[in-house]
Amino acid sequence: MTDRPPQISRLIDYEALTLQAMRDVARGALKRVAEKGMPGDHHFYVEFDTTADGVVLPEFLQSQYPERMTIVLQHQFSGLEVEPGQFRVDLAFGGIPATLTVPFAAMTAFMDPAAQFAVRFAPEAPEPDAEASAESDNASAPAGETASEKGAERQDGVVSLEAFRTRRGLSPSRREDGEPA
Repeated sequence: MTDRPPQISRLIDYEALTLQAMRDVARGALKRVAEKGMPGDHHFYVEFDTTADGVVLPEFLQSQYPERMTIVLQHQFSGLEVEPGQFRVDLAFGGIPATLTVPFAAMTAFMDPAAQFAVRFAPEAPEPDAEASAESDNASAPAGETASEKGAERQDGVVSLEAFRTRRGLSPSRREDGEPA
């Protein structure tokens, strides 16, 4: 293992790139459903931070869910619209119709139990300034839930995605020959 100056590790922010890619997976799945409908037994659980910028909820939901909310998109939803930075959906809560707007940056989890797919991440934070970025390189605190799963990061700095799959109740990946990856 080579010792590199802390500033080198911030040239490519792989954690941010990974989190963005996982949000893109959720965006893509929602977009397909908006265009073609929900296929088969698929259904989505979407958890989000109700205090995040851009989240739009009716007052009765905001007071009922002051910090986090999980919605289920399965049989009874309509008007799903997916834009680059957010999605909008019509749902009913206790028979009361409501339109929700959720920025992808506010999502804290996206799950499709039918596909055994689940990802959890912290809401996006504003970009840190250069000084704060340099300080965080020296800090030992994890930046987000996806990177801070206990045992996910080996001593050589490689993050094992298998740790996330097994902790979420998903079966480990298999190679083509049937052996664990």
